[in-house]
Amino acid sequence: MRLYSKNSLSSFKSASSWFEVYAAFSTLTILLRTAINDLIPHQFRSYIILKLEGFFCKYRSNNKVSIKINQFWDCGERNELFEAALTYLPTKITHTYKSLKVGRRQNHKHLEFAVDGGDDVVDKFEGMTLTWKLNEGSKEDSRNKKNNFVLTFNEKLRQRVLDRYIPHVIKTYEAMKNERRILKLYSWLNDFWNESDLSHPSTFDSLALSPELKKDIIDDLDRFLRRKDLYKKVGKAWKRGYLLHGPPGTGKSSLIAAMANYLKFDVFDLELSSIFSNSDLMRCLKEASNRCIIVIEDIDCNKEVHARSKPNGTSEDQDSESDSEGAKMKSRSFILSGLLNYMDGLSSSGGEERIIIFTTNHKEKIDPALLRPGRMDMHIHMSFLKGKAFRMLASNYLGIQGNHPLFHQIDDLLEKVDITPAVVGEQLLRYEDAHLCLEQLVQFLKQKVNDSNSDSVERVVFSRTIDTNTPNS
Repeated sequence: MRLYSKNSLSSFKSASSWFEVYAAFSTLTILLRTAINDLIPHQFRSYIILKLEGFFCKYRSNNKVSIKINQFWDCGERNELFEAALTYLPTKITHTYKSLKVGRRQNHKHLEFAVDGGDDVVDKFEGMTLTWKLNEGSKEDSRNKKNNFVLTFNEKLRQRVLDRYIPHVIKTYEAMKNERRILKLYSWLNDFWNESDLSHPSTFDSLALSPELKKDIIDDLDRFLRRKDLYKKVGKAWKRGYLLHGPPGTGKSSLIAAMANYLKFDVFDLELSSIFSNSDLMRCLKEASNRCIIVIEDIDCNKEVHARSKPNGTSEDQDSESDSEGAKMKSRSFILSGLLNYMDGLSSSGGEERIIIFTTNHKEKIDPALLRPGRMDMHIHMSFLKGKAFRMLASNYLGIQGNHPLFHQIDDLLEKVDITPAVVGEQLLRYEDAHLCLEQLVQFLKQKVNDSNSDSVERVVFSRTIDTNTPNS
């Protein structure tokens, strides 16, 4: 019994000693941590920890996963995730980054930042740490740009990154795009879509068109936008074709800008003379984004479009002065079937929610194959200026709301002469006083009517002279 008590007392003293050691160690640890936090700067502590982690990571198995996000898919189509990252990541750039791209766009008030390939961008989302790296391709070969982002993260986070983080980046990008929506104008140059801001102020409210025509166009656009399911149901690509035809200066370009501003669609301006083959045509059209307007102006003036009937792609009115010139034209031409195939053929499935607009000054010169519904669904005649459309010009240029004593006289004169809105708009810019401006416009229109009547008389006299001098058979 005495031996048991002696052993118990010894064990108790041993436990007490260990507790004293633990208490002393804990106190020392607290004092050291307090001293380190107070005396050593946070940046220096973070640097030391980062170096230690890097040192020990060399001896651990690699558990990092990388995702490569190319600017274009292998088929040539734009990668929307690349565009999303390009817009999203500048919001994650902080003052600690040493390599920055900064600039200010024309007519913009604020500076803009962009990701630079010389520095990584670290993003944190829902407890995850992710690293982005921009790899910029060769700038000499614009046709084969190989820009891409590499997203690196812990292998254990793979599913969360795919299910949570990447949708978050795309959703943020779409919200930012809608918030600061700036329409873009793309021009095909050197086999690449070159981007600039579309700052054309034209709207349907300011267009010098008859109210009935405006309503028809707006109703047709609205009907197209809400019929996605119907297009899919009937097996048609979600596209709509328009033909704007009429004399120069009647406002075709202004109507295109008004449609873009109304729909909030970017504009892709395609000059067919810059296309070398059908494959080039398909590639540039596929690279255009969804929710856009593709514009092909002066379709009747493009020799390439008239090359359908020639076996080697040469146009019917091609100059045949030399074989070398013919070979050059042959290398540049594509046949009309390539354009038709994109409009409603097998290639029409590339892209959706697209408006395709053709313009011409001479509708009668266009190949009938292009004019039928499914290719040019709505034909819009941009006519000479008449009374109802002139009211809009007077409101825009002179601020005249409602009626004016000279309007009736101007309406009568406009019925007697063919004159474009561009010509009348130039006259309305000459004077600041509205009444004086309209008086001078009346005199200008009277002169145009007199000139038109004189030309008519001269043509009649000339025609009669020819008839008189023609011998009877």
